[in-house]
Amino acid sequence: MDEESLEEWSARRDKRRPAPGERRAVPLGDRAEQGTHVDPDAPRGTQQWDGSQWVPAGVAEDFPAAAAETGEDADARAARVPLPQFSKLPPAPEPWRPTDLFYRP
Repeated sequence: MDEESLEEWSARRDKRRPAPGERRAVPLGDRAEQGTHVDPDAPRGTQQWDGSQWVPAGVAEDFPAAAAETGEDADARAARVPLPQFSKLPPAPEPWRPTDLFYRP
């Protein structure tokens, strides 16, 4: 496996991280990891990235209001993250063969 330098890794990591002041909408309630299409009329919280963590910034009455409040931050962040490179599968490994011959009695 190729080793990447710390600077390359840091640059790649910084592309994925949000910029300070960037905002996002999150659902309020017990199921915080649900998608935006699930119950779009439920209240949403807005969070702002302060450089090291997401901090609460406000509350919106539904998803469209929260999306309008966060602006284009989510779209800009998604555009910065490159998609993975897909290519052919690696060659199949050689089948396992025992090292000692086994003779059935």
